Amino acid sequence: MSSVRAGSVVVLAAALGAGVLAAPGSAQPGPAQDLDVLFVGAHPDDEASLLSTFGRWRHDHQVRTGVVTITRGEGGGNAVGPEEGPALGLLREGEERHAVGGFGVTDVYNLDEPDLYYTVSAPLTEQAWRHDDVLAKLVRVVRQTRPEVVVTMDPAPTPGNHGNHQYAARLALEAYRQAADPAAFPEQVDGEGLAPWSVRRVLSNAAGAEEEVQGPDCEKRTTPADSPGPEYYVHGIAGDINWEQQERAAEREYRSQGWAGRPDIPADPAQVGCDHLTEIANRAPHAPGAQGADAPLLGALLPIHGGLPIGTGLAATAERQRITPGEHTQVRVEVTAPAETALQAGRVALDLPPGWEARGDGAHGTIEPGATARVDFVVTAPPRHAAARVPVPVRIETPQGRAESELRFDVVPPVVAEQAPLPGVAEFQQWTAQARFPLLENKVPPVQTVPGLGERDVQVIVRNYSAQPRSGAVRFAPPQGFDVPNAEQRFEEVGPGETASLTYEVRSTDPGMPTGMQGGDHAYTLTARTDDVRSETTASLELVPATTIPQAASDPVVDGEVGPQEYLGAPLDVSALWEGEQCSAPDCAATARLSWRGDKLYALVDVVDDEQGALLAPEDCKRHWRTDAVEITIDPKADSENTSSTFKVAVLPSTSRAGNPCYARDADNHQGPGEETAPGVELASKPREGGYAVEVEIPLQDLPGSVDPRRLGLNVLVYDSDTQDLTGQSRIGWSTWGGVQGDPYRWGHALLQDRPAGDPAPPPAPVLPLDALSSVDSPGSVEQALRLNTSLGGAPPAGDSATRLTSARADGGEIHASLEANGPGRIHLFAVDADGAVLADQGIEVDGQGERTTTIAVLNGKPTRLLAGFTTPNGATAASAAEIR
Repeated sequence: MSSVRAGSVVVLAAALGAGVLAAPGSAQPGPAQDLDVLFVGAHPDDEASLLSTFGRWRHDHQVRTGVVTITRGEGGGNAVGPEEGPALGLLREGEERHAVGGFGVTDVYNLDEPDLYYTVSAPLTEQAWRHDDVLAKLVRVVRQTRPEVVVTMDPAPTPGNHGNHQYAARLALEAYRQAADPAAFPEQVDGEGLAPWSVRRVLSNAAGAEEEVQGPDCEKRTTPADSPGPEYYVHGIAGDINWEQQERAAEREYRSQGWAGRPDIPADPAQVGCDHLTEIANRAPHAPGAQGADAPLLGALLPIHGGLPIGTGLAATAERQRITPGEHTQVRVEVTAPAETALQAGRVALDLPPGWEARGDGAHGTIEPGATARVDFVVTAPPRHAAARVPVPVRIETPQGRAESELRFDVVPPVVAEQAPLPGVAEFQQWTAQARFPLLENKVPPVQTVPGLGERDVQVIVRNYSAQPRSGAVRFAPPQGFDVPNAEQRFEEVGPGETASLTYEVRSTDPGMPTGMQGGDHAYTLTARTDDVRSETTASLELVPATTIPQAASDPVVDGEVGPQEYLGAPLDVSALWEGEQCSAPDCAATARLSWRGDKLYALVDVVDDEQGALLAPEDCKRHWRTDAVEITIDPKADSENTSSTFKVAVLPSTSRAGNPCYARDADNHQGPGEETAPGVELASKPREGGYAVEVEIPLQDLPGSVDPRRLGLNVLVYDSDTQDLTGQSRIGWSTWGGVQGDPYRWGHALLQDRPAGDPAPPPAPVLPLDALSSVDSPGSVEQALRLNTSLGGAPPAGDSATRLTSARADGGEIHASLEANGPGRIHLFAVDADGAVLADQGIEVDGQGERTTTIAVLNGKPTRLLAGFTTPNGATAASAAEIR
């Protein structure tokens, strides 16, 4: 028997709001699934900064762009209501469809993965997303839509880069390879009728220095020598169209993210900057030196003047892209003819720099349509070449025209000493090797944090790239303000291709040196020497603050005031900016006092704040960055790779109910309401003229795992809002770096004075918020699947196992629907009116086979169509619909 899910109509209506459309009305849907460009991001709004470029491409060349959004942003904030989890995901999907619809983007593929919370960790993201499942879904979408160009985010763990963004970009790169391989996910080829598809180019969008250059000349910048590939810049104004202004109007659709009030974009072209795209994978010819909006598409989607026919493939790969001076390596160039055009016989040549040598004549015969010819070379670097990234143009010429691509080599010394990477960076480097993207390996400069006036052991890795054993020494030349007692150390008999590890004790010696982003990175040099080789590399040290937390003389009274003998140490200055608008007293500033006694840690944070932010209801005590808040973050052993093994408690000093404070844990080992996840915490808040004080008592037993009293990771962060629209303006704190709330490695260090260490215990497995909306429960996704004749959420199609609508009939205030059940599963029905607005919905659990009937009550409006999303217990999906008679 079928069963109706109670309350489903109320839940959906609350999430959608009155009159919200199931599908965007601002853009006409295309007739087919095929796309020219596919953006792959992690959350709704990730594509927003590129809408101006997508708009230019559509306006100039009728380029069809689609969007893949791996999550619906269920873990984000909400500036328009209390929704969270799947309800927030539904809201954000609607915002995204409306925002991109104005640029002709009708196809938004949600892959239904959970948005757990803000993290800078790709490994934690992988834990939440189930790599093989989500990659299969993305490959399926690529094979369905067949884009020539994929645009994605930054795959590297650069400081502050969201781990979900990193992992979305990694998946885009993996899908670039897997979608073209018939042996990858063969069930899609054999069972679903999809064909392998070769994306021609992958571009990465990463914010950076491009924002510092404005005006049309921003398009004229050239590619840096150390880039993984050509870089392109697209100005936001073309002719009479200010695409950046149109993009800003679209961004304001993301009201839940507090973007509705974003300021206007200037009309003056000199005040408008460029979007920045970097090529990170490619199978197509380039247009050397091309600049402007068309440049990223030339050879992949747009023809090159005088070039080979569009659809020609040209890709060069080296057996080893990292080589030493005098070393040789195999290079293979693959030339693919367009699907419907043969390429005549021609020749491939490598345009090597002076002193380089290549063996191989490069000739190839006629290449039949869709076929590939392979040309091999042996390339040798000069014996005294300096360490550098070397671009090598790869050219082909036939009677039909010419084409050019590029190969890049990293020339490295035979022996190199490098600072060991942070754990997240090391994991990324392993991924670049496994996924075969070696030019991305060293994208993140090596850094290491050192506590102020403290010390840290810094590991240095000696790598032997040569073909013979090497012995020698490494000298660590510290920057000013640091000391290394054992600055020169020897290494013995490191074999070919092997490594050795050296450990240096690094001490901070300058009491006046600023910490955090105010002090910045302190560069230093590592020099490796052998009998015949000398090489240098650079790395950086970052100074984080440190403090000693004394034991209170008596149990502090949690009342928001400093009592006698409660806080014996000096207050910490937590007024340094780490994100947002610069501020100072009386707008925002803060100090913090800390103590411990027994098995409890105490913190009293005094905040200067002349304008109170919005008061949230106690039941909405979450996503604290939307208003005034204090956050205490603790890493029990100062060794966490991400915040899932830490404790983070956020306090709102006032709520809408009698002004009482509230607290919750956020983005840590067990996110959730404070009373449920840290019931032992006590807090008090005391408002005053021009600010407030918050005092917190934290039982150490509430922390994940045991505490190392000699090395506690700690931060105190203050969020300042001066508006009532649930948006924050400034973030200040103690240890301050961009994205520091999600990066425990950059928190400060604390010593619990005189506290003995207990028995060590690891942190428990994290409780991650993994509740994500299914596309089956999204009327917008169901409508799109019907229009494009695809499954939902990138999942396998349910096929003959699907339960489908067969008819729908209106009778007064009810709809009587008939279903054909073909196996167990869950179906979600949506009654919509002529404008696509959802009037009612109902969920049904289905078992067995045969005809089913159900009745849906419609309280208001005139329904014209019934939509249905269905999923099997194994996750296969289908969509169906019926006109309402």
